[in-house]
Amino acid sequence: MSRTKIKLCISGVAGFIGSSLAEKLNQEEHIYDILGIDNLSTGELENIPQGIKFIKCDVNNYADISEVFLANKFDYVFHYSACVGVARTQANPILVLNDIEGFKNILSLSKNTGVKHVYFSSSSEVYGESIHYPQNEDTTPLNSKLPYAIVKNIGETFLKSYHKEHGLNYTIFRFFNTYGKKQSPDFVISKFIKAAQNNEDITIYGDGIQTRTFCYIDDNIDACIAAFKTGGAVNSVINIGGNSEVTILELAKLIITLTKSESKIVHLPALVEGDMSRRLPDNTKMLELLGRKLLPLADGIKKIIKK
Repeated sequence: MSRTKIKLCISGVAGFIGSSLAEKLNQEEHIYDILGIDNLSTGELENIPQGIKFIKCDVNNYADISEVFLANKFDYVFHYSACVGVARTQANPILVLNDIEGFKNILSLSKNTGVKHVYFSSSSEVYGESIHYPQNEDTTPLNSKLPYAIVKNIGETFLKSYHKEHGLNYTIFRFFNTYGKKQSPDFVISKFIKAAQNNEDITIYGDGIQTRTFCYIDDNIDACIAAFKTGGAVNSVINIGGNSEVTILELAKLIITLTKSESKIVHLPALVEGDMSRRLPDNTKMLELLGRKLLPLADGIKKIIKK
């Protein structure tokens, strides 16, 4: 007797993290039947792995997404569709607010079509400018005033409310900076590597002493899949990110060294808002799921350079 495959929906499948998730899960194609959806506003068709069924549609448009859900009856949903990037979201705040409709649509349709569990890509941006470090999922206040972060916080609230009222299970992944080979060129590591490889100036906002942590894409995906497969973090939140701080200036110097570049570092005026001074997650839950250490930053950058 043939075994019925588990039906998965991945929204934002043409994006960096969504496509990487689809690629890893599709290695077990005998277990999973994956359908990816994306409106291709920022994602790229070439990111979508071969063998993944794809439908172009907008989760923020109920007519679009309802047909997909009603026709497929998914078991699990990974809702990764979003307008992302600090500069992009600051420049298009109304576009960011439209993502609220996507939460409504995804959760309403999940409830009404028998979805067992929704996995949601939130963001470290919800923490805002914290006073508590490391930033813990349960004790650090969510205080950002940026539209992107507020919308992510609204998404988290929708998930918790649907669970409380309808029993729909959820897991919230708060992604800190994730990097890898397929990342969009307008994110910091991709941007710095491209400039360094072309011996162009690397520009930094402000003095560059703002700190970040970075998580290689494989560590991100492996942790999220571990949560999915083990049932870990049901109806709770997990920080997904590295816990080794580096200043943006140190990051630029590291990339120049690793690429053997002749690039110069140029300082631009500091951003008025959106460039938080520090990011440091408490990633205890993530490390427990992985059962291993994370890839060091220098090793991850080398992987990208050798692609």
